[in-house]
Amino acid sequence: MAGPKRSAEAFRVDPAATAAFSALRSALPNLRKLDEDDKALKAVVIGGGTGAPVSIRTLLSLGVQTSAVVAMADDGGSTGVLREEADVTPPGDIRKCLVAFAKDPADPLVRALKYRFAVARDHALGNLLLAALEDATGSFPEAIAICEKLVDAQGHVYPSTLDHVILSAQTQDGRILDGQAVACHSKTALAKVWLSAEDGRAPCPFEPALAAIREADLIVLGPGSLFTSIIPNLLIPGVVDAIRASRGRVLFVCALADVQGETWGLTAREHFEALAAHGMEGLIDYMLVHSKVPLRAESPATGSFAAISGADLEHASTSDFTDDQLIKGVRPISISYADMLAIQSRGPIVISRNLVDAEQPTWHSPFALRDAFQNVIKLSRARRS
Repeated sequence: MAGPKRSAEAFRVDPAATAAFSALRSALPNLRKLDEDDKALKAVVIGGGTGAPVSIRTLLSLGVQTSAVVAMADDGGSTGVLREEADVTPPGDIRKCLVAFAKDPADPLVRALKYRFAVARDHALGNLLLAALEDATGSFPEAIAICEKLVDAQGHVYPSTLDHVILSAQTQDGRILDGQAVACHSKTALAKVWLSAEDGRAPCPFEPALAAIREADLIVLGPGSLFTSIIPNLLIPGVVDAIRASRGRVLFVCALADVQGETWGLTAREHFEALAAHGMEGLIDYMLVHSKVPLRAESPATGSFAAISGADLEHASTSDFTDDQLIKGVRPISISYADMLAIQSRGPIVISRNLVDAEQPTWHSPFALRDAFQNVIKLSRARRS
């Protein structure tokens, strides 16, 4: 006798910007490798949301020892419901990074952690599991450690704080917005953000996260939502100080496009300036930006830009954003030659590449991003020597 008919909408899998990495995984044996000395490097990715997993998977494909420090400001979707009704530590961004660290992304358990259930208010299984384990163990870090073992994680995930925090924002036209979900969908670009614990005090850092940053040889910010995924980590007391104390080089991976309101219309230069205004002035060594065409002027560039030459300035010819994509609300983040020089005058080396995935214009090409990361690692080694 046949069982009850299951709705096709009962289960769905969270879309992931790392989906294209399956092609990279199969191509790894034929790709350029890092030197053995570089594989001993320790990298930490600072971010959250869908962006940090992209850098995690890229670094793992290079064989670099990788960990992640993740923002705890999320209050939307399944995470928001769990925060409001069960008073749990936000699990969503942690879950996405755990899945990115999984040794076998195709493992049924790993795939199941991304499942959302229409029959259960669209909750993600991974979110529910982390929330349940936090309650069962009385410790969110212990819940993460258990999940790391379940997915055979190839690195560690650290919340930047264990406090339940609230993100607030001021838009460029002066409005005040409370809550991460509200801020990221602002109708105008944000100017600044700040954090507070739910009881109004300054949040406390999670010490293992600070230790991972201090010990890193490479610190990667992003990609991802600038004001609601990357910067919230920098607002935790001690995080910027840990970056400053680290021996590592800092790479900022600028997002490809505006798909939410928080950075609507901001240029790559304005993305950098926002980071600088939130504590990162003088701390960013490299900035990776998307550009379909080379950023050149009639006369050769001088100064720090001269360190990026030859193959490092080659641009792929894959498809870029189309007019239809712009109409649908996807706008590429722009950078000009003048903006590049303005950024570099404040310290960072700007590396511009065509980074867009041909199939998903708001996602990074795994091959282009891996090649760019590899060049950053080699440049970092040259600057250390």
